[in-house]
Amino acid sequence: MKVIRPLLTKIPKIPRPDVKNRAIKISENAIKKTQTANRFFLEVGEFGLFLWLTIKALFSRHFEFKEFLRQCFLVGNKTLPLISLTGVVIGLVLTIQSRPILAEFGAVSLLPGMVAVSIIREMGPVVTGLICCGKIGSGMGAELGSMKVSEQIDAMEVSSTNPMRFLVVPRVLAATFMIPILVLYADALGILGSWAGANLKGDVTFILFFTQAFNSISFSDFIPAVIKTFFFGAAIGLVGCFKGYTAGRGTASVGKAANQSVVLASVFVIIIDLIAVQITDVLQ
Repeated sequence: MKVIRPLLTKIPKIPRPDVKNRAIKISENAIKKTQTANRFFLEVGEFGLFLWLTIKALFSRHFEFKEFLRQCFLVGNKTLPLISLTGVVIGLVLTIQSRPILAEFGAVSLLPGMVAVSIIREMGPVVTGLICCGKIGSGMGAELGSMKVSEQIDAMEVSSTNPMRFLVVPRVLAATFMIPILVLYADALGILGSWAGANLKGDVTFILFFTQAFNSISFSDFIPAVIKTFFFGAAIGLVGCFKGYTAGRGTASVGKAANQSVVLASVFVIIIDLIAVQITDVLQ
């Protein structure tokens, strides 16, 4: 026994299977996190390069004005029915939900001003921007993605045509200039829907309602809300074109580009709105 015991103590310990599997899982998770971080920073770099090429093509000599007008018509025409319905519903629902609370305090007369300020400052721009993310951003991503898959963009590059100047710049500018117009249109329909909601359980004349609504609005409410919609449009156009322009070669990449355009553009709209609210609060 005295001879065998020292020999047994020198036998190396074999790691248990569960400890070994746990170490393998930890290493795999670390590799996945590293790959995710690499993909994120790579996409940020690609987006920065895409933005620089877009700005460079914007100030080039030849500007595709006809394509810009066509994209403006497509952006407005495709989105107008949905924006019309959404604008009316926003004002209607906001009025119906707010009226009982104000009635408890005897402040129903403040309803037009409260709804008008809410719609013009936040509800109208943000909701319209998110709808445009789904309608305009996904459309641009799918359209440019299909052109990438069918090698039409490569054919333009081979024929010495700058696809950034012909495809990207008109779409980005169309979204930048048309979304503020759509937001103003949605704001007007929202206030009109609020008047309709106020008349469901009351009797308010059209002139009285709009007089009370616009007396509560100042330029400090209107101008920042309009300015940030230009950034909404630029972000939606850039993200949609970027995802479509950098899509893969397979047909499944078209749907993936459209889906990612909606998600990323919505995130950009929310972040821009947060920054705009903070800047407006500091300036006021």
